[in-house]
Amino acid sequence: MAKKRERLEVIKDILKAVRENRNIKPTRLLYSSNLSPQMFKDYVNELLKKEFIKMNEDEEGKKTFSITTKGHEFLQEYKVIENFIDNFGL
Repeated sequence: MAKKRERLEVIKDILKAVRENRNIKPTRLLYSSNLSPQMFKDYVNELLKKEFIKMNEDEEGKKTFSITTKGHEFLQEYKVIENFIDNFGL
């Protein structure tokens, strides 16, 4: 059985997908996050509330997500933690 992803790992994966695909559409982000629609909605709402990502809407009403400075900072700090864990073989 595959290892279940931890909460912070899921957040990292979502933020990386948004960062790599500027102005990513919700459906595309759902597919790349590999979550159920309900779990995806919960994570996205949390990330919006905490201002890690923001939702943009064009004139036609199409929604996209983009990463904020706070989201970039999270990814940088997460990388530090990953390096720390790797250095100690945990």
